[in-house]
Amino acid sequence: MTDSWEPTTPGLLRLPSGRLVRGRGLRRPLPPGQEPSFALYLRGRRPPPVRWEARWLRWPDFWLPSDRAAFEKALGEAWERAGAERVEIACGGGYGRTGTALACLAVLDGVPGREAVAYVREHYAARAVETPWQRRFVGAFP
Repeated sequence: MTDSWEPTTPGLLRLPSGRLVRGRGLRRPLPPGQEPSFALYLRGRRPPPVRWEARWLRWPDFWLPSDRAAFEKALGEAWERAGAERVEIACGGGYGRTGTALACLAVLDGVPGREAVAYVREHYAARAVETPWQRRFVGAFP
């Protein structure tokens, strides 16, 4: 598949490489328009099944991923796939865990760790990356 997101898609983050990734909150309805082809869901419990390929990582609300190695592997896959597919990263609200993962994705894309939170807050959501330990996690990633 070589199908990317429409540039007007809500919640879209454009990485410096040009890759597009949609962030969203799972407590809100699925936005109209294109569906993801791959998703990374960050929740304390397994999310309901979806029509597209998805990975679930255990990540309690307001905390950090339960398995850092699994997170790094899944995020690397999301970054690779975002070059040619519609990738979505989501948690319950779409800000803390999602913002943290998007900031780590920005690091993989070349944004220095100390600048990644600001990058995601400017280009995705001002509320992204909610806790001090999430900010430290991004700064020390990978």
